Amino acid sequence: QVQLVESGGGLVQAGGSLRLSCAASGRTASRITMGWFRQAPEKQREFVTSISWSAGRTAIADSVKGRFIIARDNAKNMVYLQMSSLKPEDTAIYYCAADPSFQPGTLSHQWDYWGQGTQVTVSS
Repeated sequence: QVQLVESGGGLVQAGGSLRLSCAASGRTASRITMGWFRQAPEKQREFVTSISWSAGRTAIADSVKGRFIIARDNAKNMVYLQMSSLKPEDTAIYYCAADPSFQPGTLSHQWDYWGQGTQVTVSS
């Protein structure tokens, strides 16, 4: 089992930056693929970005490419999402996710573990 706890959400103005953190714990926390999804009101949960356990492979959604960066610190069992140039359409609950496979995919049902989510609100 892997437990995930997100932090760092909040309210920010358009054009601003925010960094989300996710603390992972459990037996295999350091050898799992980590990722971020988000869900806006009345919308489906969507893939944002992911990073393999060795940080050798990352994937990112076109909608955030060039603005969001994912990073991980395996020594601390942490994964981060640095968000810059935020837009109102980035407003959503952001979820940390984890999966033991190397390429879990971009659909939420393909990921095994989830955090409780953290709210990000971008004002115009």
